[in-house]
Amino acid sequence: MKHYVLIEDTGERYPCADSESVLEGMARLGRHGIPLGCRGGGCGVCKVRVLSGDYESRVMSRQHVSAEEAASGCVLACRILPQSDLHLQVIGKLRKAVCREIGAAAPVNQP
Repeated sequence: MKHYVLIEDTGERYPCADSESVLEGMARLGRHGIPLGCRGGGCGVCKVRVLSGDYESRVMSRQHVSAEEAASGCVLACRILPQSDLHLQVIGKLRKAVCREIGAAAPVNQP
């Protein structure tokens, strides 16, 4: 079943099947710099905060997501599967990769 993930930071929305990770769905946005090498929770780069929606969570290293962070909705995008539509905020190192092109597209005022 497909669900939609809304990235609050950019306003982008993408489909994501309940059988794939949120990071795998995000990769289809075609952004350079979205970290896809690890995909197993080992690097901790793909940290997001889920603001609303339900997801199935796979095991995440406490080195990258503390119990307090997890309680506030911080997870690794590579380790969650959507169970409903999700609304998330990109945090940490992933923020630069996801938000870079949006910021670069802003018009520049020249004197």
